[in-house]
Amino acid sequence: MEAVLIPFIVIALLVHFWGTKKNTRKARKWMAVHAPILDSEFALVGFHRQPKLSPPDKEGVQDQGLMKASAKLTGDILPDDLLKGKTAYEFETYASGRQNVAFADFKITLKKRYNPIILGAETVLGMFFDTMKPTAEKMEAIMYTFDGKEKDYVPPPVPGAERKTVNNSSYDPFVFAIVNKMSMRKLRDDRYDVSLTFTKDNAKLPAWATVMSESAEITDTMLTKDIIAAVNAAGEAMEYLVISDMPVDKPTTLDEMQQKKRMSLSLRLPSDGNYLSTLPIFQAFLRLPDHLASQAHFRPEVMRKVNAIRDQEKGKLKKISDKEAEEERLKMTDKLKKDERDRKMKGMSAEEQRKFLEKESERNRKKQEKRMTRKG
Repeated sequence: MEAVLIPFIVIALLVHFWGTKKNTRKARKWMAVHAPILDSEFALVGFHRQPKLSPPDKEGVQDQGLMKASAKLTGDILPDDLLKGKTAYEFETYASGRQNVAFADFKITLKKRYNPIILGAETVLGMFFDTMKPTAEKMEAIMYTFDGKEKDYVPPPVPGAERKTVNNSSYDPFVFAIVNKMSMRKLRDDRYDVSLTFTKDNAKLPAWATVMSESAEITDTMLTKDIIAAVNAAGEAMEYLVISDMPVDKPTTLDEMQQKKRMSLSLRLPSDGNYLSTLPIFQAFLRLPDHLASQAHFRPEVMRKVNAIRDQEKGKLKKISDKEAEEERLKMTDKLKKDERDRKMKGMSAEEQRKFLEKESERNRKKQEKRMTRKG
């Protein structure tokens, strides 16, 4: 028995270590390519690192080529605190310290190479069921904007230090997305905010992409030359780019409808490890907050349309909330009546209780008759 089991255990361990190491190398390579761009845009990149004393020189970075920036690091010399492994197939990093941006989270999801049984099962089942597609290797980024609330995120300056003034980073609330048509249905089903938009193809974008927006004016403002060129360069490796102020999950209370402005980007990772095509959209994504702060201020007519959608959704939640509150009030009233009835009956004799129950039964019968008469 040992002679049969030991080879299988050894093979399983070898596959596990190979898959884990390969995933780690792939994630570290992504980080090595993108770290220079992140470092040029943010004062703090990664975990447990000291922020730079001076803010990133955005103009200087824009002049250098993406290849030059991405060649500064390799996966072999990547600092350990830049990337953190959450599981054997999930890795994440963090960035903060940038004008108009509170912080950004980046997540890399890879295949479960360390477990060929799960990987094989996902592949086979994915051929028959759309809901059980195998895990796609991708990078997902979420960037939260200040939206004029720097004081809520940034600690006060050291006493005696010069207080720096910042530009107004606020912008109008809206939902806008550029989506790969292959991901459109799943995105609309998975994300509540995107479900509020209208889908329409745009001649400026390639055939595989479409726009999900609340207004044509918003679409025209967001489809800049840089974004269009970056989307074309990324090709179908791009799944979606979403700008939103609404919750991702469908809210159940009015409190969950509170605005939290953010941007999301999802890119499929190339199998050959060549990120040249997706670097432009990644860099354009990081600079979107600057465009929003300066240009995302729309006409009152546009905002009335956008706010009408939100008011309609809030109205639905208010009806549900009012109905639940009324049901709770009726339950409380019934409980109080029952407690009062039980208190009265405790002080009665058996004969008094019998008469009380007869009267109660008679009252209920008359109420029932009145209801039947009204319905008739």
